[in-house]
Amino acid sequence: MLVVLAEEELVVIDLQTAGWPPVQLPYLASLHCSAITCSHHVSNIPLKLWERIIAAGSRQNSHFSTMEWPIDGGTSLTPAPPQRDLLLTGICGVGAEPEVDKPAPGCPGWHPSHTWQAGSAHRHEDGTVRFWDASGVCLRLLYKLSTVHVFLTDTDPNENLNAQGEDEWPPLRKVGSFDPYSDDPRLGIQKIFLCKYSGYLAVAGTAGQVLVLELNDEAAEQTVEQVEADLLQDQEGYRWKGHERLAARSGPVHFEPGFQPFVLVQCQPPAVVTSLALHSEWRLVAFGTSHGFGLFDHQQQRQVFVKCTLHPSDQLALEGPLSRVKSLKKSLRQSFRRMRRSRVSSRKRPPAGTPGEVQEGSAKAERPGLQNMELAPVQRKIEARSAEDSFTGFVRTLYFADTYLRDSSRHCPSLWAGTNGGTVYAFSLRVPPAERRMDEPVRAEQGECWAGRAEDARAAWAGAGTKEIQLMHRAPVVGILVLDGHSVPLPEPLEVAHDLSKSPDMQGSHQLLVVSEEQFKVFTLPKVSAKLKLKLTALEGSRVRRVSVAHFGSRRAEDYGEHHLAVLTNLGDIQVVSLPHLKPQVRYSCIRREDVSGIASCVFTKYGQGFYLISPSEFERFSLSTKWLVEPRCLVDSAETKNHRPGNRAGPKKAPSRAR
Repeated sequence: MLVVLAEEELVVIDLQTAGWPPVQLPYLASLHCSAITCSHHVSNIPLKLWERIIAAGSRQNSHFSTMEWPIDGGTSLTPAPPQRDLLLTGICGVGAEPEVDKPAPGCPGWHPSHTWQAGSAHRHEDGTVRFWDASGVCLRLLYKLSTVHVFLTDTDPNENLNAQGEDEWPPLRKVGSFDPYSDDPRLGIQKIFLCKYSGYLAVAGTAGQVLVLELNDEAAEQTVEQVEADLLQDQEGYRWKGHERLAARSGPVHFEPGFQPFVLVQCQPPAVVTSLALHSEWRLVAFGTSHGFGLFDHQQQRQVFVKCTLHPSDQLALEGPLSRVKSLKKSLRQSFRRMRRSRVSSRKRPPAGTPGEVQEGSAKAERPGLQNMELAPVQRKIEARSAEDSFTGFVRTLYFADTYLRDSSRHCPSLWAGTNGGTVYAFSLRVPPAERRMDEPVRAEQGECWAGRAEDARAAWAGAGTKEIQLMHRAPVVGILVLDGHSVPLPEPLEVAHDLSKSPDMQGSHQLLVVSEEQFKVFTLPKVSAKLKLKLTALEGSRVRRVSVAHFGSRRAEDYGEHHLAVLTNLGDIQVVSLPHLKPQVRYSCIRREDVSGIASCVFTKYGQGFYLISPSEFERFSLSTKWLVEPRCLVDSAETKNHRPGNRAGPKKAPSRAR
């Protein structure tokens, strides 16, 4: 056996087997060969899907040696994981296994652990998605998906990297996983969405490409259907200045067993895909960029509709990610404008009262009973954002829901979209029944338009068009959620069909929760009238960066649990907000506020856990739940060597000591 410690990775070679194959690393990987750019967590994977993913991954490891890992010792005391979880990750190159470097801050209710108890997928800029077993303490690579075969690139993926001349000596071949020259920025995976019940996977990239894949146990050679989605809808006066789209292969492509793409949706302009949603029961996929969003029927392989959200004054959205000079100039200009508006508004504040008025107010305050009154918390003055700010049409979130959108007598499928300019769009959908699904098209019906004021939620009917809610403070919308008649979040697609969730209550009135960076607001459906709200920025001065629904189960009663919101702010704090009353429950300091990349990479799980990057390829894991907690527990046996003394055959014997 030959062990080589390189600068970027550890390589172990089996010298006893013909061909000297490398030994697969069970827990070590090249940590810093590429940066993780997106993650997607899926909890409680069904056993059948789990076994199919493992089988596809085992075929990719046939070139490794069968030798067992030579380094062993110690005993793991960690119990078997109660469920199977996946973590899908995308990385800027050939990725590495994420590891944890240090524990999280200790405080009551805060539970740090070293790796994730969930499955996740990572995004890479070479177009790969890696599937990790995150059920236990150590992340284990199960399967690697490559999307580069769909596109024409400078380097042929089938090229033999080990080709050598006949007379060259010694014969050289590449081993290890680190390859710093494999990236094309346009291949980078930006969004991932996996349905664990149907096996459908949606992957979106940097150049506006959206791939829909399905799991196949056999190798196949098939043509990937290509559909173009024009998000600008032929509007005049706009010219894309960013990178070009990726050229797709037109003929049949050979795919190995595993997830195989069958349709490619190419957004035009080819901007970065910023949001993605997949509904396997309706066979629909929604995607959004900085120019708008669209809906695609992947069963009939046809476009349902597209909606342009680009503001007429927003030219930065057309410059692409590689043009930053003009963006910086405009950002500085807008910052100075905000400072100027803030100074003007402070000068216009009414002057303080006269001494007589102050004395009169003090006398009133001293009256009996007034001291016991609960005073409203002091709120910060938040400047409303201008409609001309950059990237107002940036689509931040997409959400499917079966709810009451047209009237209170019948519910229907719907698609919701939230933008960077504080706008929420809602489309009611007509999905044919299963027996006529291939014969009739899916249709999007445009309803009414609301201009909802953020403070008093006044609704105005603006005639026909897309159903729309405009928050007057224009803060970016980071989350949309519909609650059923029992104020419980709607279940995931196909979750009720697999008897893993109760059917939602469709008798009572539904509620719509819109989460912006500055506040939480609940509306009644279908009238869309404001019910209650929580002003986070005005009360605490923080802004929402991540929000997710988490189920907190009881450690004593197995059948009891509550749904609440897990919230991450720009200050690095983790908060739990109750549903549906929007009452803050607990708050913990999690990530340093200076760690911008760590805050941006944070992902919550379905059961109150989360993880974030502490380096470009290292995760730190935490838990807000006392029931779902994964932490390393191990035992190492150590025996002291015998102490040989002069004149003695053997020294004193000591019992083996056990150390944790």
